[in-house]
Amino acid sequence: MLKGEARPPQSPLKDMKYVVVSGGVLSGLGKGVTASSIGVLLKSAGLRVTAVKIDPYLNSDAGTMSPFEHGEVFVLDDGGEADLDLGNYERFCGLDLYKDNNITTGKIYSQVIEAERRGDYLGKTVQVIPHITDAIQDWIERISAVSADGSGETPEACVIELGGTVGDIESSPFIEALRQFQFRVGRENICFVHVSLVPVMGPVGEQKTKPTQHTVKELRGLGITPDVIVCRAEAPLAKETREKLAAFCHVSPNAVMSAHDVSNIYRVPLLLRDQGICDALDIDCNATDLMSRWEDMADRVDNLGDDVHIAMVGKYTGLSDSYLSVIKGLEHASYAVNRTLVIDWIEAENLVDTTHSDWDVLRNAHGILVPGGFGVRGIEGKILAAEYARTNQVPYLGICLGLQVATIEFCRNVLDLEGANSTEFDENTPNPAVVFMPEISKTHLGGTMRLGSRPTIFQVDDCMTKRLYGGVSQVDERHRHRYEVNPDLIEKIESAGLVYVGKDETGQRCEIFELRGHPYYVGVQYHPEFKSRPEKPSPPFLGLLKAASGETV
Repeated sequence: MLKGEARPPQSPLKDMKYVVVSGGVLSGLGKGVTASSIGVLLKSAGLRVTAVKIDPYLNSDAGTMSPFEHGEVFVLDDGGEADLDLGNYERFCGLDLYKDNNITTGKIYSQVIEAERRGDYLGKTVQVIPHITDAIQDWIERISAVSADGSGETPEACVIELGGTVGDIESSPFIEALRQFQFRVGRENICFVHVSLVPVMGPVGEQKTKPTQHTVKELRGLGITPDVIVCRAEAPLAKETREKLAAFCHVSPNAVMSAHDVSNIYRVPLLLRDQGICDALDIDCNATDLMSRWEDMADRVDNLGDDVHIAMVGKYTGLSDSYLSVIKGLEHASYAVNRTLVIDWIEAENLVDTTHSDWDVLRNAHGILVPGGFGVRGIEGKILAAEYARTNQVPYLGICLGLQVATIEFCRNVLDLEGANSTEFDENTPNPAVVFMPEISKTHLGGTMRLGSRPTIFQVDDCMTKRLYGGVSQVDERHRHRYEVNPDLIEKIESAGLVYVGKDETGQRCEIFELRGHPYYVGVQYHPEFKSRPEKPSPPFLGLLKAASGETV
């Protein structure tokens, strides 16, 4: 698909190659990892890559959705609150995407309705076809031409992941738009990859092909014929399974890929490459050294050293996707220190009961992490975890809310400010340690927080976090919060030993604290997990893993 004869320069659209990844049978098959892996393979062929995630829900973005409902909200440099799959794309492909790289039904319909109100359609009856489908195609065309790899040059390949499952009613306009899109760009410039499930049934473990046959039939009935089928299974596809799928799904046996379980996620691009997906895409995956670096990384991850236990004290621990980027940040740091990461999940509410078994888990951990979150539930447990780490010299990293609860704890137990709290949890607290930021809207929730990449300027010449960041004078990290440390208390807090070594450009808003005399007690108001990469771990996470492994930070 991606080779072909050179042709005269045309519009960016005509020079672009597209790979569309859809899914069938059920959700959660790993479309995001498949799309990210294909992006890696395209990069290994020397192509400039970007990515688009289509989410067929009516929300404008993921910003107001519960972590239990949708997993974490991934924040982008421009402040976009997006689906967590954009984090997969960024981490795998080394991209910095934009809010428009996440298309939702809500965004599309809002745009079309606004255009109708302006009179852009000149009195026509506005309908799903052609107006909604055209808007989807125009959006893809526009955003796929925007550089996302830092080069400033127009991308050459765009991976598009269609969220949901083929056959869902809400996906229908997007399926139709993509059906039309293949004719807009030329069939030779687009490749459809369909991810499906091959379950194993019966006492002999027979691989069943019917679910995949039916989902491909449905997709073809909607006007899209997949070029490649990626089959999720526990074990590699048997030869006869592959041949049967090829025969009934109208693809070559070489285009049926087995996406079976592997030892770590970084083996997925290698798995697809070794089965010939590069030939199906018509690219040379050995054009750069990227694949050899991925092989080295996958081998390293499989051969890490001793365990290091990090207690994750959260309030959405029932769904690990709620903390996906935090998990990845910890993993990336563990690779750098050559330790096998073990996350000990602790539900913050449990720590209020001093006899709960989670206290034993906390006491046995090598380090403690308190991640972000909203609402009063579990706050007292998080405060107790911060106190335990502070008073027992246990390495601690607080992210966003984790910085705030540690500040509250310090005000209560070191400064003796009785009832110190955040006004988020107690509007009438006599000692507000954390307060609502004055510029934030109190009437609208969506997109109104302090969001996106903001500078943090180090206030001291030398400190742990500054060294971890390589000695730079300032860092740019992504934010997502409505509350901040009370500026009126900063001088008093710092005089007692909790020093805000990083602040915003005004010098007032606190971004990083360190506790004097502690091996690693660090809080950051921003979310460093969103910029962590496998080969470049986030510095605050690296500091935590170093300290938890017994290294001096």
